[in-house]
Amino acid sequence: MSQRNPTISKGVDWSLVWIWFTLCAIGVTSIFSASYHNGDNIVQGFISLKTEYSRQLLFLVISGILGTFILLTDSKFFTATANLGYAFGIFLLLLVFPFHSRVKGTESIIRFGSAFQLQPADLCKLFVNLALAKYLSRVETNFTRPRSQLIATVIALVPAMLSIMQKETGLSLVYFSFFLVMFREGLPPSILVIGFSFAVLVVATLLLEPNTLALILTAIAIGAIYILRKVIKRNRSMLFLIVGIWFVCVGVQRFVVPFAFDHVFKPYQVKRIYDAIGKDYVPKDQATEVALESEVKTSGKKKDNNYNVKQSKIAIGSGGFIGKGLLKGTQTRYDFVPEQKTDFIFCTIGEGFGFLGSMIFLGIYILLLMRIVTVAERQRSVFSRCYAYGVASVLFFHIVINVCMTLGLAPVIGIPLPFVSYGGTSLLTFSVMLFILVRLDADRQMVLR
Repeated sequence: MSQRNPTISKGVDWSLVWIWFTLCAIGVTSIFSASYHNGDNIVQGFISLKTEYSRQLLFLVISGILGTFILLTDSKFFTATANLGYAFGIFLLLLVFPFHSRVKGTESIIRFGSAFQLQPADLCKLFVNLALAKYLSRVETNFTRPRSQLIATVIALVPAMLSIMQKETGLSLVYFSFFLVMFREGLPPSILVIGFSFAVLVVATLLLEPNTLALILTAIAIGAIYILRKVIKRNRSMLFLIVGIWFVCVGVQRFVVPFAFDHVFKPYQVKRIYDAIGKDYVPKDQATEVALESEVKTSGKKKDNNYNVKQSKIAIGSGGFIGKGLLKGTQTRYDFVPEQKTDFIFCTIGEGFGFLGSMIFLGIYILLLMRIVTVAERQRSVFSRCYAYGVASVLFFHIVINVCMTLGLAPVIGIPLPFVSYGGTSLLTFSVMLFILVRLDADRQMVLR
């Protein structure tokens, strides 16, 4: 009688494990570089659990232990508990409302004593990925039907809506990355085109004068009618479609975007968006100006919203081509960059190891993403394939937004760098997500539902 899994290493893609460990090691080293002060006892700092780098190392060890247990778990466990896990994630998000603690403007964190805190909006990405993969892998799910597409959208966006209500706009945007999974499974490309076009229209609304943009949209509509004039003669509905699209675009430009920026987004969020596109934000009334000043007082910062980005770019630029070396940076070693151990940790790497080191670091991420896509495409099970693409999509979103954020190419929305930024919940969530993928891939010949 043969044993199905005689050892933990059978079928395991160890390249993913080693990439995970490399990124985590870089994270601990970067946090140490930004936290260590001359004269501190290094050994005591690592074993005291009072420093950020010692706590990150502890969470790395815990992640490794959890990863080992996951590799010993039957893959069917993840399909069997996917919906239960999703319900538990929603429960945690709802639990935030009565028991949250306000931390740096967000109300999405639950504190347990003084040493431990949990951010359900971060953890829930794992549960959404499992539940979405479970739904898409069902035999009765026909993803070409609008009803199935709507259900999948609801699964992905309910946690996003709850996160927005908890003033965690940054993490709520991560859930939109699951549309890439749906696209792989048959979501019409037109939906992604519409989403991208809407984003372009919003940016154009902020950059251009209202009348100028309206004229440009009108010119585009007239040009489309002229180019498609032969098609329109045969099918008059095409004319109504073009006019309808023009009407919607002008409506979005004139009413939807101004309403969202005046009544949905907070003043500090609006200012960050304006900073990202290189425009000055002028409060429209005294109430908005007072709200901005109140946010500065609440966060405890007396600097402008764009201060973090300015200091981050200075730190990255000061690293030059090969960097200043470990523990030799000036901007990050002396705390000129706020949040340099969390959201802006990439500038710590940029200053310490320069352009060359940053490119090698980003190359490791690219290698990880390429490997995950390769793993996804060799799965027999739809569940495993969808889950793998979910992991790749979430990681891709975090990496791109975080790096662009530190370079001033995207608004500062509080997105951590996977496996590298300081934070126990973030490290554990990403690690568990990746190890579940490794476990599913080890059983890639199985068909899971």
